[in-house]
Amino acid sequence: MNRRKFIKHSSLVAGGIYITSNLLAKPKGPVYGHNGMQYTMDADWGKLNPAEHPVNDCHEMVQDAKGRIILLTNETKNNILIYNKSGKLLDYWGHEFPGAHGLTLVNENGTEFFFITDTVKNQVYKTTLDGKILLTIDAPLETGTYKKKEEFVPTETIVDTNGDFFIADGYGAQYVLHYDKDGKLKNYFGGRGDGNEHLDNAHGIIIDRRQSTPSLLVTDRTRNCFKRFSLDGKLIDIIQLPGACVCRPVIKDDYLYAAVLRSPNLSVENSGFVTILDKNNRVVSNIGGSEPIYKEGILQPMSQAEKIFKNPHDVCVDDDNNLYVAQWASGKVYPYKFKRV
Repeated sequence: MNRRKFIKHSSLVAGGIYITSNLLAKPKGPVYGHNGMQYTMDADWGKLNPAEHPVNDCHEMVQDAKGRIILLTNETKNNILIYNKSGKLLDYWGHEFPGAHGLTLVNENGTEFFFITDTVKNQVYKTTLDGKILLTIDAPLETGTYKKKEEFVPTETIVDTNGDFFIADGYGAQYVLHYDKDGKLKNYFGGRGDGNEHLDNAHGIIIDRRQSTPSLLVTDRTRNCFKRFSLDGKLIDIIQLPGACVCRPVIKDDYLYAAVLRSPNLSVENSGFVTILDKNNRVVSNIGGSEPIYKEGILQPMSQAEKIFKNPHDVCVDDDNNLYVAQWASGKVYPYKFKRV
C-alpha cells in the first residue's frame, strides 16, 4: 500500500470509528431539558415490590459519602430506602416517622448524620445513618410565638459548618429557626405575613456558598420564589420564579436545582416539573417544563410542558451529575432517575 492509499484508508477507518462512537453515544429515548442541561429518563430506576417495600409520598433524597442514594418516605413500613446508583435496594429502616418530610445529610468530622423533620409528630430529629435518634427538637414554645406544639410543622433543615442548624417551619408558623449544635434556640425570623421579609409555605432551606458570603435561601412556595437572607435573618434579595411552586433548593457546584410541585399555583394538580438555575440564579433548563425565556432581563412565566411528572417534591444530584426525582401524591410512584447527556 502506497502512502496516499494508506492515508486514505486510515482516514476512512478513523471516520468510521468516529461515526460509530457517535451512534453509540446517541441517547436512548426522549431528551428533556434545555441549554446543555439535558437528561434522559428512567422511570423504572427505583421500582421495588410494593408488598415488601412500599412507599407513600416520596419526599426527599440525598447521596451519602459511599455514593448511596437515600430516599425518605412517610410510609412507616420503611421510612428510609437506601439504593445504589443502579437502583438496587441495599438497606431500609424506619417505622416511627409518620410525617417524614425533610431529609438533610450532614458530615461532622468524617461521620455522617441525618436531620429528619416529621410534620405529624411536630418534631425534628438528628439520627445516625442506621436510624438511632441522637437529638430531638420540639416546638419552640419558649419563644412565646408558638402557643402549642401543633403550630410547629417543620419541613426542612440545613446545617452550618460549625454545627448550628436552621429549621424551616414550612407548614406551620412560617418561621426560620436558628439553633446551636446542641439544640439551643438562638434566633428566629420570617413568619407568616405580607411583607417581603415574611414567608408563606417556607418549604425548604439551604446555605448558599456560591458567593463569597454565605447566605440562606428559603423557599416561599406560594409566592413562586426563593428568598435570600443573611445568616442572622435579614432579607437580601428575592429570586422570582413565576409559575413555579418550588420545593427545597438543592445546590451542586454552581447550579441550583429544585422540584416544582405544581404550576402556576398549588391548586393545579399534576402540573410539576424540575427547574435548574445557574450561578447567577437565571433559569437555564426545565425538565418537563417550558423553555426558560427572559425578556429585558425578566423571566417569563414557566409551566409544565411534558407530562412526565405529576407532583415532584425533591431532586437529588449525584456525583456524576445525574438527577433523582421524588414525587408527592403521585400514585405512590418510586423515584425516577435522569441521566445527564
